[in-house]
Amino acid sequence: MTQQRPYGKLIGASLGPGDPELITRRSWAVLQSGARWIYPVKKAQEISYALSIVERGGLPIPADAVELVFPMTRDAEILAKAWVRAAEQTVALLADGRDLVFLVEGDASTFATFGHLARVVRELVTAQGQTLEVETIPGVSSFAAAAASTGVTLAEEDETFAIIPAAYGVEVIDHLLDEFDTLALLKVKPLVDEVIELLEKRDLLATSVFIEKVGSPDERIVRDVASLRGEKVNYLSLLLVQNPKRVRGELRRGCRRRKEAQEAKEVKAAA
Repeated sequence: MTQQRPYGKLIGASLGPGDPELITRRSWAVLQSGARWIYPVKKAQEISYALSIVERGGLPIPADAVELVFPMTRDAEILAKAWVRAAEQTVALLADGRDLVFLVEGDASTFATFGHLARVVRELVTAQGQTLEVETIPGVSSFAAAAASTGVTLAEEDETFAIIPAAYGVEVIDHLLDEFDTLALLKVKPLVDEVIELLEKRDLLATSVFIEKVGSPDERIVRDVASLRGEKVNYLSLLLVQNPKRVRGELRRGCRRRKEAQEAKEVKAAA
């Protein structure tokens, strides 16, 4: 009986949000390991932002690198077909026994394509009675890089911090402003004017900052957020919003309570 050749390993290499100097040593090593590269594009033959990060870092693009198309659409049928096609293409490449490294802008575990792709690919491989090794290499997220670039502290001591896509709408954002000291609003492009209106109403424009294409040569920081009204911003943009007036509830300090309970127990035992 002929034994089937084992599948290669699928690796999600986080590249950071745009600055190649933020690529971790682990991702840099994997990119030069001989593993075949696969990278996402919005449509065939389009420039890949993830690939451009590596190019700016000075690494040559391998001739056998393969693009995977993930269209920017909300059409469920088109998306489903694209995901299946990308997963099947990935499985076919892995069947050669060679490792695949999927280039991921930002962090592979945060609002990234890689997690879903890896899950579908693993299901397809498992259905064939085989196993698949998957490695996820963590990286610098866009909001962490944006905070560093703008001098914003996301959270200090007991402060709270939340990350949400702005597409959830201004009602959700309005509610979360009372629950968290800092919000990172991702993908703000469709709702810029509505968010600005909310921040103005909440008197939070002065403690908000807009960042576009952080870490890239085209990085743009706008502290006068209100000036963005009516502007068409880049898809790769976010807002950091801080609410210094937020009323905080009482903290439950578990370590302190455990210590007090232990002390009470010791006093009782000595009595």
